[in-house]
Amino acid sequence: MRLPVSIVLRAVLMGSAAVLAVPGMVAVPSAPAYARSAPESFADLAEKLLPAVVNISSSQVIQAKSEKPGSGPEMPLFPPGSPFEQFFKDFMNRNRPGNRGEPAPERRAQSLGSGFIIDPSGYVVTNNHVIDGADEITVTLQDGTSLKATLVGRDESGDIALLQVKPDKPLPSVSFGDSDKARVGDWVIAIGNPFGLGGSVTAGIVSARGRNIHQGPYDDFMQTDAAINQGNSGGPLFNMDGEVVGMNTAIYSRSGGSIGIGFSIPSKMVKNIVAQLREVGHPVRGWLGVRIQQVTPDIAESVGLKEPNGAMIAGVNDGGPADKAKIRNGDIVLKFNGRDVKDMPALPRIVAESEVGKQVPIVLWRDGKEVIVQATLAEKPSDAALAAGDTGGKSEGAKPLELAVLGLKISPIGADTKDKYQIADDQKGVVIVEVAPNSAAAERGLKPGDVIVEVQQGEVATPDDVRKRVEDVRKENRKSVLMLVQRRDGLQWVPLSLSAAKDKKPG
Repeated sequence: MRLPVSIVLRAVLMGSAAVLAVPGMVAVPSAPAYARSAPESFADLAEKLLPAVVNISSSQVIQAKSEKPGSGPEMPLFPPGSPFEQFFKDFMNRNRPGNRGEPAPERRAQSLGSGFIIDPSGYVVTNNHVIDGADEITVTLQDGTSLKATLVGRDESGDIALLQVKPDKPLPSVSFGDSDKARVGDWVIAIGNPFGLGGSVTAGIVSARGRNIHQGPYDDFMQTDAAINQGNSGGPLFNMDGEVVGMNTAIYSRSGGSIGIGFSIPSKMVKNIVAQLREVGHPVRGWLGVRIQQVTPDIAESVGLKEPNGAMIAGVNDGGPADKAKIRNGDIVLKFNGRDVKDMPALPRIVAESEVGKQVPIVLWRDGKEVIVQATLAEKPSDAALAAGDTGGKSEGAKPLELAVLGLKISPIGADTKDKYQIADDQKGVVIVEVAPNSAAAERGLKPGDVIVEVQQGEVATPDDVRKRVEDVRKENRKSVLMLVQRRDGLQWVPLSLSAAKDKKPG
């Protein structure tokens, strides 16, 4: 929104510049920061946008389950053996739904939300959770017209859904803006259907960017203080040019009402997914085929990385793009396709937004230096397809060994340890059989049955392999040693401190 010249001049003339006077130096005024004036009214913008925002109601039939005897309301307590005990038990069992000979009753559940029209022909965008499981979806326009909607496609991971209605005439619509240009402090307005009241307008600013609220693997929410309440889900967040820069999706609240912390999916993500839903009916995301974990300061120090940036590879899917690109466990992804990977959550988002089938450069931290590899991305498989097992191989063992410096006793994987700790037949590595209390290993939560697969990004097959690698790390005067450990909940890189036992000899 441009300000009149008179307003801009008045803001500049009323401002003051601080001057720092230092002997022998030329006084230079500091550059003051000026805020643009707030709009006198949002009325013109709201009047233009309201017709393109719709109310969405969905319903589904839920079949009540027959209750098992003994479930449901509790029976009054009677003395053991009382004649009333069996009477009430028989009476309550006979009168539970589904136990009286008739079918269990059905009930219809309804939910309300918001959406916005992106095409005059009748395409409507909303949150997936607004219509999830619905048997019927109804879109109500601002003038009260109700239209039955069909589901074109949905993205459960991103919580985005595309609907279609068939109107008698072209509908008012809105267009997507560039959410990347939305800055913290910019004015925004939210329009939606809070509590089923109908079209409501609230205003605020962009409070923060890049919020991860742990709703999914692609969290990158915009935060706003424009009031968002229940029923606003799926509604648009507009900039001052009337462009959609976000889709209102969630709120932070203990009461269920707005406390000024709302979250919107950036329009860049919504626009891309909606285009895919419209074209093929499902999201098409890039896939690298890796499992990752956060790079902690301890991990960064142990691999010679100055800052704890990037995403560390904790597993590679056999035959996936990363496997074909020779990416391996222990590599740290610093850049992907020219974009910095600042932390672990950033990598899935960047990969998902990348073009399937395109070869991209990946900057890795490996063996103390940067390495560049090329990977051709595949389309992300379904969650069921990603449940493939890990690869491995047989390992020849040696005698059990104590590593006092770490507080561990380790053993080769044999028939006895496989049975005792339920280790897979093809698991590679060295099994932990004892963890000393108050040791470095205990502090990191290691337990008997955990399997050490790699030490300092090198595979280990025997306890002596582990001992030698730990000795090498101590000779380099590092503060910690990095181990890839197979635990019950998956592979994980674990840094173990060596500083507490520098004067001790390895066992």
